[in-house]
Amino acid sequence: MPKRVLTGTVVSDKTDKTVVVLVERKVKHPLYGKIIRRSKKYHAHDEENVFKMGETVRIEETRPISKLKTWRVIERVSAAAMPERVNVDA
Repeated sequence: MPKRVLTGTVVSDKTDKTVVVLVERKVKHPLYGKIIRRSKKYHAHDEENVFKMGETVRIEETRPISKLKTWRVIERVSAAAMPERVNVDA
């Protein structure tokens, strides 16, 4: 059976070797037919701590690594859009 692969955005990289990835999907409401966004957060394994907040990454389902982690990051899709720093001298 092939492993599931999802694409999402890193929303937290505070824990060691772990990133939290927000995956959004669009579903059609069963009664009204409106397209709505559903999202879910996945804890994914990041062995070298190379993925940072705001980056778009691809995650793959794997064996259970811990209580919450059953996914691992396989690649970076796009880098984070970094806002320009404003130097404020008081």
